[in-house]
Amino acid sequence: MARINLLPWREERREVRRKRFLLVLVAAMAGTMGAVLVANQAISRAIDRQIARNDYIGRQIAVVDERITQINDLKERRQQLIERMRIIQSLQDNRQISGRIFDQLARALPDGVYFTEVRMTGKTLSITGAAQSNNRVSDLMRNLEASDWFDAPSLTEVKAAAAGQVEQANVFQLTVRQTQPAAPEGGK
Repeated sequence: MARINLLPWREERREVRRKRFLLVLVAAMAGTMGAVLVANQAISRAIDRQIARNDYIGRQIAVVDERITQINDLKERRQQLIERMRIIQSLQDNRQISGRIFDQLARALPDGVYFTEVRMTGKTLSITGAAQSNNRVSDLMRNLEASDWFDAPSLTEVKAAAAGQVEQANVFQLTVRQTQPAAPEGGK
């Protein structure tokens, strides 16, 4: 009997299937690799664009921070200028007061009394002087009390002058507060 082998066609078919499977497998791997490569490039481009955006935002933030610093410096300079203007205005307002104080001190000074030192600290005047008698010091204090520009005279010290100083003089120290006279009603 002749031996017929029917197996080779099955082997050929298996070989064709195996080659087709390998071809599909290679094509799938190539497709997957291509898709991964395309996705990697797309993601890299997206990351590069985002980095560029972040850099742009960082530069803009630096510009805004510099402007904020400049604005804060300008605000500080403005505040200093306002303070200077306020001080200058205060000095302008008080410019005539010094002359008035000296005028009132001269008006309040009775005969036989003279000042050796007048010092002003804030609104308090410290006066040192000499008088012929204690009565003259009392007159000075009454005159200062009667003035609209002074308030609350307080005698700190009275003592007889030492030998070699002014003859028959009493040296005194007193303090008095400087006040503003009330503005006349209906006037300027």
